[in-house]
Amino acid sequence: MPRLKRSVKSSIRNWNKSESLTPSESSTPVETRLNKFISETGFCSRRGADKLIEEGRVLVNGRQPELGTKVTSADNISIDGKPLIQKKQRIYLVFNKPAGITCTTELHVKDNIISFINHPERIFPIGRLDKPSEGLIFLTNDGDIVNKILRAGNNHEKEYLVTVDKTIDQHFLEQMASGVRILDTVTKKCRITKEGDCRFRIILTQGLNRQIRRMCEALGYSVLRLKRIRIMNIDLTGIAPGSWRHFREAEMSEMNALIASSVKTEDAG
Repeated sequence: MPRLKRSVKSSIRNWNKSESLTPSESSTPVETRLNKFISETGFCSRRGADKLIEEGRVLVNGRQPELGTKVTSADNISIDGKPLIQKKQRIYLVFNKPAGITCTTELHVKDNIISFINHPERIFPIGRLDKPSEGLIFLTNDGDIVNKILRAGNNHEKEYLVTVDKTIDQHFLEQMASGVRILDTVTKKCRITKEGDCRFRIILTQGLNRQIRRMCEALGYSVLRLKRIRIMNIDLTGIAPGSWRHFREAEMSEMNALIASSVKTEDAG
């Protein structure tokens, strides 16, 4: 029986360097080592999967694979002649949302985030950014993780770059940092640095609804541009507006550690 050659690692297609608002072409199923793919179904451990492969008991698309072969959810995998029952692949995306895209799963809404990304699997955003806001947002098909990440919003950092309609003075910076009365409460202390006459960087450990816009309005400023550049351990590095990528394994591990305990909150953008 012919052996299946080890596949060549595919290039990352979804890091679109274009500034266009056309969503990146990233619908290709993610490749995973065969032993990991088998173990993630719960059939056996990775070591056990390697043994099955070496014994010739595993077929990929009707052919005998080598150790190290990479597969995707589109491949037909069988063990001892029986199809391997796959768990639904969990998807975690990092998306650089352009201004003008609405964070809703309602497909009838013009410029909704789901239609824009056009992922082959059913996904939904974790939290939201206002339509005029831009920057980092996560999407997933894993309902278990959504509340954990949203609850983590008041325990972990979210970083923003904000442009307002007039010159920032020291009083504004001090008030923003120490707390502003909005929504019948006073916001938590935060870190803020001036980046230009009308531009500042702010790091929140809280996530009240439209928090930054409300804080600025309370102090007599209007937000002209708001961009979220980081959520906890993940930032926008290498992701052009309108493009996305999958979480890296190390990022996912760190994220799981960060969201181990949290308290429910909303979004600041």
